[in-house]
Amino acid sequence: MINTIKKNIILVLPIILIIYFSLNLLGGNRGLFAYLDKKDRFENLLKKKIFLTNEITNLKKINSLIEANLDKDYLEILIRDKFVVGKKGENTYIIKNE
Repeated sequence: MINTIKKNIILVLPIILIIYFSLNLLGGNRGLFAYLDKKDRFENLLKKKIFLTNEITNLKKINSLIEANLDKDYLEILIRDKFVVGKKGENTYIIKNE
């Protein structure tokens, strides 16, 4: 009886260990699927960083136009866009895209 249990353990134990390590290799916290998920998140964050860096650069450029050296042409563009105003005798048309 003890001999049969020892023989079965010798056969079953390696199979259980192989299954355990295979599952952890693929699906654990540090497995293949977790690696692919983290890699995808990292690429998305890099794209977002590039987008935000470009947006900050554009905002700094706009801010520099408004600060000390007031660009009157840019200010006029802002006023026309925000308040939809024009000069005397000037027709203002608003085109709505549907």
